[in-house]
Amino acid sequence: MNSKMINIKAPAKINLHLEVLGKRRDGYHELAMVMQSIDLADYLEIERNDSGVVKLFCNNKDLDTGEDNIIVRAANLLKNNFKDRLLGADIFLKKNIPIGAGLAGGSTDAAATLVGLNNLWNLNLNSSELHTFGGILGSDVPFCINGGSQYCFGRGEILEPFISKSDYAIILVKNPEVSLSTPRIYKKYSSAFNICDDSFISQIKYKRELLRNNGFERNDFLRNGIKIRNDLQKIVESECSSVKNALSILSEFNNNLCYSMSGSGPSCYAVFENLDLAKTSYDENYKILKEDNFEVWVCSFLNKGVSII
Repeated sequence: MNSKMINIKAPAKINLHLEVLGKRRDGYHELAMVMQSIDLADYLEIERNDSGVVKLFCNNKDLDTGEDNIIVRAANLLKNNFKDRLLGADIFLKKNIPIGAGLAGGSTDAAATLVGLNNLWNLNLNSSELHTFGGILGSDVPFCINGGSQYCFGRGEILEPFISKSDYAIILVKNPEVSLSTPRIYKKYSSAFNICDDSFISQIKYKRELLRNNGFERNDFLRNGIKIRNDLQKIVESECSSVKNALSILSEFNNNLCYSMSGSGPSCYAVFENLDLAKTSYDENYKILKEDNFEVWVCSFLNKGVSII
């Protein structure tokens, strides 16, 4: 490996379960989730420079590459904790994950930046330290570092990995003209369902255990043992016609095991037993998906998150 350059794969995620338990005093929502990495990924090429400056370049001209970009923020977060060193980097992002899609595109890019720069800058941060930095940047970032299949609790930073059957695959759809703000969706959910007190606290332990016993570790998709749930779907589906349409279309696909919206939307997916069945279903339904103006990806489940390539 070139000691001055590193290449990172940054996979997207879907939510196989997203349950809002309540709103915490710190302003975040208490969540019980199952997240799953999928083989749709951004790629980062990071080259160390001696200028002490972090610069970001991207193939997607719609993406802001300035100081507010989460990649730049991740790099500067590390820099500011090692002020005794002259740390700089040129970061080239190949953006494949759609923006504002509920797929953790920004979070996985931040995770890739932390992992890549930790290696390239020889910072020697351990996994726990990387997760702490990730939690500062966003609730999904710690998950994206290791990825795979994980229960995610708290605001998303409490992680419990488990082994999932690796053959599952999805058809993922999104209207390219629609993107949604995650904070706005959570705010609307809180308002609609009056999520504003601490009455949920006594239920946290029970709800977490209920999710652990829901069948994900036993791969019960095939026996219909898993009931897919996304609480935010109640809000998004009622106000976003593309989500309602996507779910309706996916529900009719042959051999789909379940279907749902991911995260705060508007991406939706259907799960299949394996990649061949997913590809066959895509071929059977290609025309209707294109007629309804959906971008489509056929992706397998991944057993890891960010990786050096």
